[in-house]
Amino acid sequence: MGANTSQVSDLSDNPSLKALVGTESISENDPFWNQLISFTFISPTSSGDSKLLEEAVIPLAKILIENNPRTGNFGALVRIFLGRTKELKISTECQDQLFIWQAHNALFMIRCLLKVFIREMSEAELHQQFSYQERAPGSCGGSEDLLEELLSNLVHLIVEVPLLDITYSILFEAVTVLLVFFSYQLFHKDILRDGIIYQHIMKGRCMCLTSRLVKTLLYNFIRQEKCPPPSTHIFEPKAEGGLLYGLASGVASGLWSVFTLGGAGSRAGIDQEHDPLPLSNQSLLLLLVLANLTDGPEWPNPYRQAITCFRNTQDTSSLPVEQPHTFQINFNSLYTALCEQQRSDQATLLLYTLLHQNTNMRTYVLSRTDMDNLVLPILEILYHVEERNSHHVYMALIILLILTEDDAFNRSIHEVILKNVTWYTERSLTEISLGSLLILVVIRTIQFNMTRTRDKYLHTNCLAALANMSAQFRCLHQYAAQRIISLFALLSKKHNKVLEQATQSLRGRQGESAALPDYAQDLSVIEEVIRMMLEIINSCLCNSLHHNPNLVYALLYKRELFEQFRTHPSFQDIMQNLDTVIGFFSQRLEQAGSDLSVERVQEVIMKGAQALPKDRLKKFPELKFKYVEEDQPEDFFIPYVWSLVFNSGVGLHWSPHGIELFSMDSG
Repeated sequence: MGANTSQVSDLSDNPSLKALVGTESISENDPFWNQLISFTFISPTSSGDSKLLEEAVIPLAKILIENNPRTGNFGALVRIFLGRTKELKISTECQDQLFIWQAHNALFMIRCLLKVFIREMSEAELHQQFSYQERAPGSCGGSEDLLEELLSNLVHLIVEVPLLDITYSILFEAVTVLLVFFSYQLFHKDILRDGIIYQHIMKGRCMCLTSRLVKTLLYNFIRQEKCPPPSTHIFEPKAEGGLLYGLASGVASGLWSVFTLGGAGSRAGIDQEHDPLPLSNQSLLLLLVLANLTDGPEWPNPYRQAITCFRNTQDTSSLPVEQPHTFQINFNSLYTALCEQQRSDQATLLLYTLLHQNTNMRTYVLSRTDMDNLVLPILEILYHVEERNSHHVYMALIILLILTEDDAFNRSIHEVILKNVTWYTERSLTEISLGSLLILVVIRTIQFNMTRTRDKYLHTNCLAALANMSAQFRCLHQYAAQRIISLFALLSKKHNKVLEQATQSLRGRQGESAALPDYAQDLSVIEEVIRMMLEIINSCLCNSLHHNPNLVYALLYKRELFEQFRTHPSFQDIMQNLDTVIGFFSQRLEQAGSDLSVERVQEVIMKGAQALPKDRLKKFPELKFKYVEEDQPEDFFIPYVWSLVFNSGVGLHWSPHGIELFSMDSG
């Protein structure tokens, strides 16, 4: 960074950088600035090198913090950048790569300094660093709020400069600098609900660009543009003594490839150091940060409003009431990008946000005839639950719960037949319906949770999704039917084990009056789950018995599992229906003779399903669960979003020391 610097280790000795952070004020008209931002720099390509860059910048930034009140050089650098942003659109139209390159370099330097400033000082102190005016003759410093001016210009840059090969880098940098501005949240345990930056973004000059910013960030995600090759940014040398002031004029990849920097603390299996879609990734992270800013005391978050109400470009209907910050976007393109990107936490979180908050998008998604393209990646996340962080699993599961609130979805997934699901490795699934696969994966997730993590929230939501589907179970695959009964067998075994432990403990405590709250609580949780499983089985039998011979077969094969619950006061009512079904089909099988083949048993079951009078089964209320966010959802989502920025932000490194918002071992 700075003239002719090519190694991170050279930064502290670079004369231009030493002048910038030194004690002398530099006029904005001085040729120094052109020289400063016309640099070639071999940017780090790994998280380790990214860390080295930050460590090299820290001492320079600290010197600037000390000297800037007298020199105003940081403000001058910001104004040099702002002066160039006014002509960026013209430069783009004229293919003025040199001008764009210099503007990018200036912004990159601002970002490197800002990262250190934000870690070292409060927002008020940061604002003061922008406020120090240049003392030298020729100062262009005015009375404007330079911090707000920079924020506003960054937003304008993102929404107004078209995405081309020559602008890719500066657009990426603008998005990244906005993320850096919001990174104050990383260093606070409590959720930040106000502040100077917050006020400017939520209420200031940026607010009128809310819908355009959200739309642009969404389109950056949709377009999935890869980083252009370095040759795109090489321009021909100028005449001697030209604009580059005698510096290396054949600009190689240099800082244009700065976005290949890796994110510190990246989770295993995610190659952030060679992310081919840096702008797409960074735009999505900024969108999630903006969407999860808290509402003000007297104003709602405008970015969340925009996400809540945007519509399909094909929707020509008029709104009954004009909604603030609304816009239109191509839903088909957005749906395709969401289907393709579910391997990342942030894409899954975006999908959750849209399904939960935007009714237009939810209606569109549920109307698709290719739902398998979206559901299969979600199921794959759950199938590899042991490899995913818990938040990613939660988001995937809640997406399924939201989808299963729709009866048409629950019917249609049983009509989609899949061939050879390669990632499902426990059994060979050569042909299975999407509905049966969903049941298999969700029950597997419950079983994994019960044997490993014991998270009541997770298995409750799994069961809620199954319950929503249960009345629409159709032609369950034999493995899915077996899995339902095997889960009940596991619950029964755990129930009996806890009962036995409680009994033994009571015997050992004879004469003592102490209660056994732990056993009582464990038993209550298990019995709650058993009750829900019985309701799910009952719902299927009452609503679609004739469609599910495999479930009846599995029920009869393991009928002894249910005997102990027949007289249990918590299950007596629901067990009546199961007893009726088991008794009815057992009698028909006895009448058919002994030593029956599997095919013959299934034939008897299918004929019996048609003959069983429906009025013999007691009606129960329909099982329907609706996902509702908990109170103060920001307490969950803001730390989650910032953990994604910390782990997945391209070209951004934060030392884990000093991070207060989340624990560094949280998944």
